[in-house]
Amino acid sequence: MALHTNTRFDAELEDIRSRFLRMGGLVEAMIEDSMLILAEGDLSVVERVFEREKEVNRLEMDIDHSIAQTLALQQPTAGDLRLVISVSKMLTDMERSGDEAEKIAKMSRRLHESANRYEPVVDMTHFGEAVQKMLNRSLDAFARKDAILAADVVRSDKKVDKEWKGILRELSSYMIEDPRTTTACIDLIFIARALERIGDHAKNMAERVIYLVQGEDARHTSVKKVESMARGDEEPTAPATSASVSGDSN
Repeated sequence: MALHTNTRFDAELEDIRSRFLRMGGLVEAMIEDSMLILAEGDLSVVERVFEREKEVNRLEMDIDHSIAQTLALQQPTAGDLRLVISVSKMLTDMERSGDEAEKIAKMSRRLHESANRYEPVVDMTHFGEAVQKMLNRSLDAFARKDAILAADVVRSDKKVDKEWKGILRELSSYMIEDPRTTTACIDLIFIARALERIGDHAKNMAERVIYLVQGEDARHTSVKKVESMARGDEEPTAPATSASVSGDSN
């Protein structure tokens, strides 16, 4: 009987894990489509972004319900509990990443539908690709339980932040030099900000992977210390499940 129960519990955990990865794949596709709208004005994919956002929201609610059921009925311990807690926290970051991708799609559509023909003031292709890569690598680290890869994602957030600040400076200069670009530049600033926030969410998820693998809370600390935690150099300072049960800012 115990074996049957354990087998069913393992299947439930794998189902939660696979649905979360599916949710992540949808968000990745949303970002890619949103950047396509911005770069090429392909408005035919706008509705696809909106439909995927609805599916992301449905998955978030379904997975959240499954996690609540698992915690109430199965009482997982040690590594299994860390997995459930980690996915529970990562769900919020993933859903918010989807929200940001939807914002990019809406603002990109507005830019291309405006009375004045939209001319790209700055090329955000590289920035979008860098953020997509962060999210993809966070998901990969989760799927493989690879804390070293997760730490690399945390480090890459600094480059994304630097690129965001560079784009902000460039767009501000354009507005000063040519006030006619103000409306488009403001929309582009919001798009760049949305991408930067997706990068932040990807970083948060990568930190959760380190917690999942090593039982260490990697939030609010230096990149070097995060990398040390990922390698397992840090001595655990608290029981494996306590680091994330307490209050958490998303």
